[in-house]
Parts: sequence; C-alpha cells; structure tokens
Amino acid sequence: MSEQNSQYPLHIAELIDRIGRLTRELQFVHGLNPAQWETLRFLKRANGQSRTPGCLAEFLCATKGTTSQTVISLENKGLLQRCKDPKDKRKVTLHLTEKGREMLCHDPLRKIEDMVRDMEPTINAALTLGLAQILHQLQEAIGARTFGTCKRCTSFRCRSQHPEKQDVCGLTGQPIGEGDNQRVCINFSHGKDCHPFLPEDLEPVLSRQE
Repeated sequence: MSEQNSQYPLHIAELIDRIGRLTRELQFVHGLNPAQWETLRFLKRANGQSRTPGCLAEFLCATKGTTSQTVISLENKGLLQRCKDPKDKRKVTLHLTEKGREMLCHDPLRKIEDMVRDMEPTINAALTLGLAQILHQLQEAIGARTFGTCKRCTSFRCRSQHPEKQDVCGLTGQPIGEGDNQRVCINFSHGKDCHPFLPEDLEPVLSRQE
C-alpha cells in the first residue's frame, strides 16, 4: 500500500464518525430525537413478528429501559400505538399511527438522501459497497444482531418450494404475506455471500472482492 493510500483508512474512519455526529444533530427536529426517528423508520420497515419492544431494543442497540422510554414518548405524541397480541396477551406489538406515517414524510435523513442522489452513480455504488461491508464487519465485531429482509434470509422458502404455493419462513413455519418478504425481520440469517443492507444488484460485486 502506498503512503498516500495508507492514509485512507484513518481518514474514512474519521469521516464516518464526523458524518454520524452531524447526522445525529440533524435529527433533533419536529420535537423528536434520533432514537425516536429511528424507531419510526424501523416500524415502517419491520415485519409483524419484529414489531415488538424487545426487537426494537435490539435494532437500536439500546437497553429495554431506554427503549421503553422512547416508545412511551412516541405513544404520548400519538405517533405509535401499543397493541396486545390477541393470541398471547403477554405480547405487545408496536404500530405506526397515521400521524406517525405522516411524520416520516418529514424525515430529516431525506436531506442526506438528496445529497447522495446528486452524486455520480459510480460514487454512489462505491459508497454503498464500502459502507455495507464496514457495517457488516462492525456488527459481527460487537456481536450486534443483523436484521435483514425475508427474501434474502437463508430460512426463506419461496412459493415454488411449498406445496401450497406460498412463501414461508423455514424457521417459524409461518406463511409470509405478499410484500412482507421485503420487510426487516429479527430472525434474519444471512449466508456467506449475503449482505443485508446492500442492494441486490451490487451484492455480487462485493462478494467477488471478499
């Protein structure tokens, strides 16, 4: 590695840290904080079995107590609703309210999305590849649970493999509803060549680099 290239890892690490700090500050808006915004985003993307306080705590990498305070605050603001599972009264699921879905229209991360959209496609692809690889390795290093979509999970059984011609979770045996195979699941299990946060069209590129 040349002397110039040897400076890249530290520089990239500092850039990620700085962007993270600025992104956090960006999310103190509309009466919400970063954890509350991330909770709304998670509930929008998560499947039914993952929309519980426990799953949310794992996704946020927060304690159950801290997550509980976040949920209570959002509930008081009318942005989410806690509902008891009709099959198991001990289980509580979380759901966005209409007001919560409307709030996501003002998601401050859209500012960053717009900045990225204005970049050259090749830069976007390189950023996505690099950041996805860093995230994957970081999650493994700290033992954080990896969330991903049903369609890319090793337990996913597509309808062509099922006698009733429906998508099924091979882990729970439960059918996967139309559209749910693109939702985030806590039971996600990735294969060697699967990178949960990477678009499918870029995944083969990263796999060749490993």
